Amino acid sequence: MVDDTLLSIRGLKIEATSYPPGEPAREVTLVHGVDLTLKRGRVLGLIGESGAGKSTIGLSAMAYGRGGVRLTGGTIRLNGRDIRQAGPQDLRSLRGREVTYVAQSAAAAFNPAKRLMEQVIEASLAHGLMSRPEAEARAISLFRKLGLPNPDGFGNRYPHQVSGGQLQRAMTAMALCPRPDLVIFDEPTTALDVTTQIDVLAAIKEAIRDTHVAALYITHDLAVVAQVSDEIMVLRHGRMVEIGPTAQIIHDPQQDYTRALVSVRSLEHVEKPPAPPVLQVEGITARYRGTHFDVLKRVTVDLPPGQTLAVVGESGSGKSTLARVITGLLPPSAGRITFAGRVLSPDLKGRSRDDLREIQMIYQMADTAMNPRQTVGTLIGRPLEFYFGLRGAERDRRVQELLDEIEMGKGYAQRYPAELSGGQKQRVCIARALAAKPRLIICDEVTSALDPLVADGILKLLLNLQALEKVAYLFITHDLATVKAIADKIAVMYKGEVVRYGQKSDVLAPPFDNYTDLLLSSVPEMEIGWLEQVIAHRKMESAGN
Repeated sequence: MVDDTLLSIRGLKIEATSYPPGEPAREVTLVHGVDLTLKRGRVLGLIGESGAGKSTIGLSAMAYGRGGVRLTGGTIRLNGRDIRQAGPQDLRSLRGREVTYVAQSAAAAFNPAKRLMEQVIEASLAHGLMSRPEAEARAISLFRKLGLPNPDGFGNRYPHQVSGGQLQRAMTAMALCPRPDLVIFDEPTTALDVTTQIDVLAAIKEAIRDTHVAALYITHDLAVVAQVSDEIMVLRHGRMVEIGPTAQIIHDPQQDYTRALVSVRSLEHVEKPPAPPVLQVEGITARYRGTHFDVLKRVTVDLPPGQTLAVVGESGSGKSTLARVITGLLPPSAGRITFAGRVLSPDLKGRSRDDLREIQMIYQMADTAMNPRQTVGTLIGRPLEFYFGLRGAERDRRVQELLDEIEMGKGYAQRYPAELSGGQKQRVCIARALAAKPRLIICDEVTSALDPLVADGILKLLLNLQALEKVAYLFITHDLATVKAIADKIAVMYKGEVVRYGQKSDVLAPPFDNYTDLLLSSVPEMEIGWLEQVIAHRKMESAGN
């Protein structure tokens, strides 16, 4: 019997050096003795929260450790040889030839100064696998297979001239062009809208099937990996929790952690009845300075106190622009905004201190929203000083009350952002917004960068705080699962316009317009074969494609 094992990893141990702020350097173990086997032409999904070791294990299949990470134990056999023992020349030969890599952010992985074709065929030419005409023909056939527009001319574009979904597929073409034995897909759809994600996912699955390549598919979304994987390995804290066929992991998980991953989408919120609004957005039209088109077109929505309006749509639909208009960062060219019975100045400079205090914002990327040189106590205490004049012990007492509200308790006020997890950073941003005692908080994709279990915890926290503080949320997202978990009202935006609006129960009830139908059908479900069914029955393409 022929052994069709492509990749065999045994006892893999991976370490790194940690440099905690204000403390001496220390050695940490990232991966603790993990084993895996991958057959030719098969797909193994690696799933788990951030820090589980997914990407670290995936990159070890190229005998590579990113950012000072060291492979310190075990064997990594690719095509029958232990590549951990290979020299630099052998490693250069196998990377980009036998094994290739698709990064999470294609925008950061492509050289903006070179045309796409030059980058897609680069590895094939560098390894002498084919001539330039052969490589270009191979690239064009992959562009066509991956559903990219104008395959013959697509390679002449620069990275900034294509959408995020198209660029992610171009990176898949780059990985497949040298005809590798193994492709490592590292969260290739996580940064995409659900409507774009489904097209990229379908293209990747079809390309894997047609090229008979083996793949490691890394993600934190079990519903996504269920569509492409033959087997799934669940990881946590650098250790394997469970491994098995995809159907078994989804329908009959054996471990508590896997069961938690499977059930994470179960949170639902009973909508509150209609009530007089605290926020009224009436006929807002807006464009950015120096442009000649409207990003928002006659947008009208309202939000009652203590309720949540979810604004949903794909990238470019105008969701975050609406938030900028409401906060006064972008004056509209038409329309008006009324808050708590008073008409707000369209420009931030014309707003009173109470206007500023009562409308707060929580951003998508907590990392960039906090000063890394300030402690948690300083970050939360700043609005207490600015709006209420609190100082010293009084301020510190209120900071601790807010930390208790966000379920972080004692011991965090003196920490710096670098010492916190992603979920903890987002909780600190929530506490900072609450410190101003706002009546409205705008939440701009606050869970999209988080793992499902962490995001679930943040949504539960927001609902609890809303019940406690009676604050209203304008919740910007592209994830319908999040909408069902938190919204009372929904506004669906498409190309700057509100195409569907009302109570959650009405907006989510058929009949649907084509775009709302596309959004609802694009939320991945943990069912094998779901992807093919959705693609077969969809009524329109996303704007990102």
